[in-house]
Amino acid sequence: MAIVSVGIDLAKNVFAVHGVDEAGKPALVRPSVARAKLLELIASLPPCLIGMEACSGAHRWAREFAKFGHTVRLMAPKFVIPYRLSGKRGKNDAADAAAICEAVTRPTMRFVPVKSLDQQGQLLVHRARQGFVEQRTATLNRIRGLLSELGIVLPLKAAVVRREALARLEDLPGWANTVIGDLLIEVSRLEACIAQVERELASVACLSPACTLRLSVPGIGLLTATALVAATSGEVTYFQDACHFSSWFGLTPREYGSGSCRYLGRISKKGDRYLRMLLTHGARSVLRAAKVAEGAGKDVCGIRRWALDVQGRSNHNKATCALANKLARICYATLRDHVPFDETARLTQKQSRQSFALPA
Repeated sequence: MAIVSVGIDLAKNVFAVHGVDEAGKPALVRPSVARAKLLELIASLPPCLIGMEACSGAHRWAREFAKFGHTVRLMAPKFVIPYRLSGKRGKNDAADAAAICEAVTRPTMRFVPVKSLDQQGQLLVHRARQGFVEQRTATLNRIRGLLSELGIVLPLKAAVVRREALARLEDLPGWANTVIGDLLIEVSRLEACIAQVERELASVACLSPACTLRLSVPGIGLLTATALVAATSGEVTYFQDACHFSSWFGLTPREYGSGSCRYLGRISKKGDRYLRMLLTHGARSVLRAAKVAEGAGKDVCGIRRWALDVQGRSNHNKATCALANKLARICYATLRDHVPFDETARLTQKQSRQSFALPA
């Protein structure tokens, strides 16, 4: 019988392949396939369903396998674990491939969309910027630590560290002057690299209609818009609804319930940590600006008013997470309807509904 589904356990050099026929019996068991032979093996198979875990190199292999007419599905590794542990003991590459082959055929399985080469390139730009930022933070902390040995204690703010270290550079003795000077030069180089990466992201955003839609949402800036588009292909059709989209970032609360008892705990923190961080920072900036505007006596309305009300009932961190969740839902709506976010129109529509509901 022909092979209908194949599970592949990805690795760097040696792969495990497990295929089953229409009866569900193993028809292709290769616990050790060299990297150079994997593409040749898949090309020799008739068009079938191929499952893999979404890990390093998975999207590239998915694009290559699709060229031979195969249907490729990627899954989160945590969704494959139950099929490996069901009634079995031990873990090895062959068992992982068999579990992947079984998991990919489940009707309730959730899959990861295969990213294009352009999407992966945009995400690489974000990863490069993230690395530069981490290196800059580490270098600034190194400067603070070295200067503290000389009795110069500086605060955490990056601009203050650079200014104070540069101002006291000439007073440092001998090798201390040389070392701190070299570290300051390294900080300047890293900041130039970060600025260059952000210019590249700005050029990407100008050419993407999906980025333009998301930039209309308060709290969504250049980094968040480009990262969301690269991670979701600019489409949200494979998400059930806005709640499913926000839960993909780990911004929805964990639920513990039994019978009539329902308990909602803290946010799950699942999904992409980088995207969740960007959305949270954006929500924090919106909430901070709303507090400043309210303190200055300005009229605060819309989602800013809503966020301030949530903060009044709970606390700042809970209001930030709630606002980040709302921003994710708004991003989903803008891409679903292909229209920019217009808070003024929404407020006018809400006021008209309220006036209509008033008794005569």
